[in-house]
Amino acid sequence: MRILVVEDDRRTADYIAKGLIEAGHVCDVIDDGHDALFQATREQYDVMVVDRMVPGLDGLSVVKAVRAAKIKTPAIFLTSVGGVDDRVEGLEAGGDDYLTKPFAFSELLARVNALARRPPVQDQKTLLKIADLALDLIRRQVTRHGQPIELQPREFTLLEVLMRGEGRVLTRTMLLERVWDFHFDPKTSVVETHISRLRAKIDKPFEVPLLHTVRNTGYCLHAPR
Repeated sequence: MRILVVEDDRRTADYIAKGLIEAGHVCDVIDDGHDALFQATREQYDVMVVDRMVPGLDGLSVVKAVRAAKIKTPAIFLTSVGGVDDRVEGLEAGGDDYLTKPFAFSELLARVNALARRPPVQDQKTLLKIADLALDLIRRQVTRHGQPIELQPREFTLLEVLMRGEGRVLTRTMLLERVWDFHFDPKTSVVETHISRLRAKIDKPFEVPLLHTVRNTGYCLHAPR
């Protein structure tokens, strides 16, 4: 899944992001409400985790604006503001769940997964398809030409990112940020290694390649042209 985390406390944000990435999810972290609203309306997410007390535009206003834009992405408020009236206010603003700090990451992850299992709404995609390649986000299954493909969690996340960007070239830096949450170059071949492993599973056993290397630029997943 791709998850948007709106949290201005760096330690808390890093803690959440690390756990979500280890669970095999793509995680974007934003520490400002205005930036979060822009990101939520520009990109497609499966779940949003939103702190109410963020600068720029508070989390309650972010979710209200997202709902006003007809975006149905499930949202869970994660905040130290935990009175009954506060929880009611959050749910009435368009939140789907409410968890107060301090919290156990295992509970947050369970709630995020529960929200993702809800029936898809509007144009949310839980099944990604390119040609005969299919990725089911709910069942966490990948098939090509009807044949099941076993992927490691990081390979699954990498494939999800590539499929969501169908037809677009994704640079090494973009993949490091979206798959590994690296906002710096670790000077390793981690991207190239995982691309090679992924290609061996989704392309090499089949006649038509879908995953393409764009020299000196990045990688692109697209149907035959």
